[in-house]
Amino acid sequence: MSLNSGRRVSSRTLKLLPLLSLLLLLNVVMVGMSYAAEHRPTPLRITATSITKIDLADWLYINTATQAEQLSQVRQSTADQWRKYKPTDLRYIGAKNIWVSFSLYNPNDNLSRIIALDNPLLDSVELYHLIDNRVQKVTHMGDSLPFYQRPLLSNIFLYPIELEPNELHTFYLKVNTKGSINLPLVLWSANDLTQESEAQGLTHGLQIGILVAIGLFSLFIALASGSFSYSYYSVYVMALTLLVASVHGVAFRYLWPQFPSIQQYVIPFTIPIILAFSLLFTEKVLQLKYHSLPMLRCCRVLVSYSFVLCLLVPLIPYDILLYLLVLSVFLISLILLAFSAIQAIRGQKNARLYTLGRFGLLIGTILSGLIYLGLINLNIMPQTPVMIGLTFEVVVMASVLAMRYSDERKAKQKIQQETLEQAERIRETREEALRAEAEANAKLEQMVQERTLELEITLRELNDVNQKLLEQTTLDSLTGVKNRNAFDKRLVAEGRISRRQQTPMAILMLDIDKFKSINDEFGHLGGDHCIQSIAKVLTEQLKRPTDLVSRFGGEEFAIILPNTDLDGAMIVAETVRASIDELQLVWDEKPMKISASLGVSAAVIESDEHPIELLELADKALYQAKRNGRNRIEQAIIENA
Repeated sequence: MSLNSGRRVSSRTLKLLPLLSLLLLLNVVMVGMSYAAEHRPTPLRITATSITKIDLADWLYINTATQAEQLSQVRQSTADQWRKYKPTDLRYIGAKNIWVSFSLYNPNDNLSRIIALDNPLLDSVELYHLIDNRVQKVTHMGDSLPFYQRPLLSNIFLYPIELEPNELHTFYLKVNTKGSINLPLVLWSANDLTQESEAQGLTHGLQIGILVAIGLFSLFIALASGSFSYSYYSVYVMALTLLVASVHGVAFRYLWPQFPSIQQYVIPFTIPIILAFSLLFTEKVLQLKYHSLPMLRCCRVLVSYSFVLCLLVPLIPYDILLYLLVLSVFLISLILLAFSAIQAIRGQKNARLYTLGRFGLLIGTILSGLIYLGLINLNIMPQTPVMIGLTFEVVVMASVLAMRYSDERKAKQKIQQETLEQAERIRETREEALRAEAEANAKLEQMVQERTLELEITLRELNDVNQKLLEQTTLDSLTGVKNRNAFDKRLVAEGRISRRQQTPMAILMLDIDKFKSINDEFGHLGGDHCIQSIAKVLTEQLKRPTDLVSRFGGEEFAIILPNTDLDGAMIVAETVRASIDELQLVWDEKPMKISASLGVSAAVIESDEHPIELLELADKALYQAKRNGRNRIEQAIIENA
């Protein structure tokens, strides 16, 4: 109910105005009571200055007392039937009519956001979108529907929303699924979601690309050599590639987008096939036929069990099937790990590396199983650990095959040498055979060199990605300068250089004056802006490649100046202090006056403990500067400075 202030009011209407106001007040109270009777959620208040990636778990409510089919039934639930969502609420397999809800409130901006549900294996998700307690839209999603029916075409489930000023948006989600019920909900801006999707696509593509490359390489070797080991390994890797693509939603998007029924059974079918060919490959690579007949019989029994399990997939209830698959993967991985460990102890050459791969897979399997069963909570997708473990195991197994191929090649060369010794007696008969064999070896060698080159390129790309990831872990997320961990490592390294070269090293400790007052007056966002501005000043003033600026913690910064004595460090400190003092910052149209105090120490490092002592001296000098009035520099003088 609303009152249009622009409408002309007659004298009779003026007489009725008190009554209309009372009715309006009663209506507002009734609407508020009706909404409170539903579940009284705490809405997420967002504005144009809000962060562009928000985990909605803290604003998510779950219905604990009903499995209603319709929204109207859920909205009639009493307040005590709703409670705040906890990560352990949905850590299990299989769910029917699970209801969760959250609200968004936009006070004064026109905003566009996207709700992302990053679990591509959910069967059915019904999203009810309410604006000011009125249903606006109902959207059906899930991998039980054709891919092109999704609101936005993506591997995960996305729902775009437009937020007008002073609107309360309430969302109800009804989830039905036979698999994991994990609900990672995140509110994104379109730009940040695009960047995240590109990075995630690169990661998934890299993982799938590695598996495809290894699988094709093994297939080519199998076709060229007729080796059962490479044949089994090739099928194993190809099936694993299909599993990884299905778990990430890539297979559904690109291989069978119009056939969701395939998506429902591809994972349960693929897992037993992976287990079967993993067992067959183990039998060959560990040569159980020659080293242990009991292990060989056990492997073949488990292979038969895996194929039978594959045939029973359509006949077993899906939730029971998933628990059975998790248990089967865990037990078979444990058995194969035990087999390989025993063979490694007995001295079999390839068993040691094989044991390493199996151990990585077992750890990933255990973690995924515990997450699926709700026994632990790591804030990651349940399938992530086993996917990482499988990829690690595939790479290690490729190394095992490469070693075995090398051994076979050496053995083959030995046989060739023996054949050449006999060629003197049967020269004419054997020359043609040897020529054919040499041609075959040349072709095989060429294939190996080509695949080796491709693997080297892939490994180089992996190394570049790892370097970028390592660099990201050394940066402070707020300021972009180095973090405390990077500072500690650099302090040790520069200390050793100073000690070896007998050159001085200086340390500057900087603290923002009266930072608590800045936070109290301008808020935490204003405080963050202050810290970022000072980090920018430090980066601009310290331009030598060897100088290190790091955020030491809170409002403190630490600076390492290699090959700098105390006088040079004092000059740098004064330049930094003056630059900060001259900053003209404004936050929320109010000027923000800031200053900083610095402590300086410098010395030629004499022992491994000396850098820490130098850091402590700079810290003490910093606190002396704050006690002496702030916005000043104090130096710590030591004997070998």
